[in-house]
This record gives sequence, structure tokens and C-alpha cells, in this order.
Amino acid sequence: MKKGILFLLTAILFVACTPKKEPVKVITGKEYELKIASPQKAVLVLFPCYPCDIANTKTEAKFLKDIEKQGITTLLLNYNLKLFLSDAEKTEYAKTLNTILNQHHVATNNLYIGGFSGGGNVTMLLSNYLIKSKNAIQPKGIMVIDSPIDLEALYNDSQKDVARNADTIAVAEGRYLMELFENTLGKPTDHFENYKKASPYLVSCKATNNIAYLKDIKTRFYSEPDLEWQKQQKSRTYEDLNAYKLEQASKTLRELGSTQTEYIATQNRGYRANGERHPHSWNIVEQGSLVKWMTE
Repeated sequence: MKKGILFLLTAILFVACTPKKEPVKVITGKEYELKIASPQKAVLVLFPCYPCDIANTKTEAKFLKDIEKQGITTLLLNYNLKLFLSDAEKTEYAKTLNTILNQHHVATNNLYIGGFSGGGNVTMLLSNYLIKSKNAIQPKGIMVIDSPIDLEALYNDSQKDVARNADTIAVAEGRYLMELFENTLGKPTDHFENYKKASPYLVSCKATNNIAYLKDIKTRFYSEPDLEWQKQQKSRTYEDLNAYKLEQASKTLRELGSTQTEYIATQNRGYRANGERHPHSWNIVEQGSLVKWMTE
């Protein structure tokens, strides 16, 4: 009888002394969704792909599933339709991040910024600006997911896709991008300096104006260069892919002195939420490795 009472008291004390996990706090604003982990180990800010939004990010980025349980606070943003940022937009985005995180008392001492496709371009440009301007937010690292960081090459590759006429989607995207750039930056042959200023990185001249301040933080460049898929579906070579430009940017960061840059070429991870095989996908990022990278 005494043993039974002792066991019961021990069980009660164990339950009473076990710290309770706080439920994840979800806050939705006009252009953001914030999920605050408790306890928090890191903050991950994510920008969507060019035509996408928060809903798309939540659907496609499978690595976000229950990531808050790993101690990762996430801030998903709606800022889209951007392949480059004006100086005014950099200032605006930086102010918005500070406002959201300060308003909800989110610690930013271990903060990472990332984005897929066009969102990766925004990630690089904004992060470089934050560090350069000595903003209150200083990212510890960035992740860039299959992003078209070289706008000069993106214009030229779009021309190739149109000329090849191998894939209707690639042709339509190519025509759209050429028109977009001609209306905003001009043609690269005539307005090279515009492309140098706007691009996160240019392979043709190893431009460092928008990556120089990233050399002292952790950088991850993800891509899935499935050459067979690209050849069959788009008639593209390795040099035509985002992967090639990302690899070159990582090499340039190492030349600048970075010891924390990684170019990660995945295999057979690129699938859309509907099961469609596509190397250009959020899902080339794996949660376990990402969480370790942010918290180690």
C-alpha cells in the first residue's frame, strides 16, 4: 500500500515539475504570418517566389511542417513580383521587418532570411543592405533556393528559351521577362550598369556590389541541377541554369574571404506539392539539415 502511494506521489511530482510547452503563437497581419516558437532557438524569415504568396509558400515548402516544434519562429511574407529592389524598397522592407518583430517582441539575435526563386534575389539584396547599413536586424545567415540571381544572364537565357521553342511555358516566361527587363532596366547590351546595380550577382564580371557584406555570415545556395530533366523538358544546358550562377556566386564569396558559404546541389528532391516532378521547387530544402544549420 505504501509503495503504491509513493509511486502515485512520484508520478504527480514528475508531472508537476515537467515544464509545459507553450502552444505556438500565430499572428497574421496584412502582408505576413508570424509563428512564434517557444522556446525560440532561431527566426526564419521567408520571401515567396515571384508570382507567389504566403499561401503558396505554406503549401509548397514542406520543410515548414512543424518546424516551430524544433524551436524555429517563422515569418512568412507576401512581398512578391520582385527580381530586384530599389533603394527605397530596401529601406521599406527593412523598416517593415523591424516593425513586425519589435511589435511582437521577437528576439532577433539568431535570425536567418531566405527565399525561393525571385524571393532569393530579395533575400540577398535586403540582407546585404541590412548589414551594410548597420540595421538593428543583422542576419546570421541566408538561404537562396534556386534563384535567378544574375539578371543579365536571365535576360540572355530568356532569349535562348524563346529561340529554342522547346517548351511553351519557358517561351511564355522568356517573353515576359524580356519585356519586363526592357521596360525597367533596358537591354543589358545597352544598359549594363543597370543590371550590375540591380542583380544580386553577375557572372560576367564577378560583381560583388550586392554580396560583399554577405561574406561574414552563413550563406546557403540550394539548387537541383537535374541535367537530364532540363535537357528533355527545356533543352537547357548547365550554364543556362540558376544552379550555375549560384555556384559561381558561392565561389566568389569564398574568394572574398567567406568560410561559411555552401553551394548545395540536391538530387531527386524537386517535387511540387501536387507530386509533379520539378527541380525548381521549395522542397529541395530538407528540414533536419536546415534546423541544424540555424541552431548549431
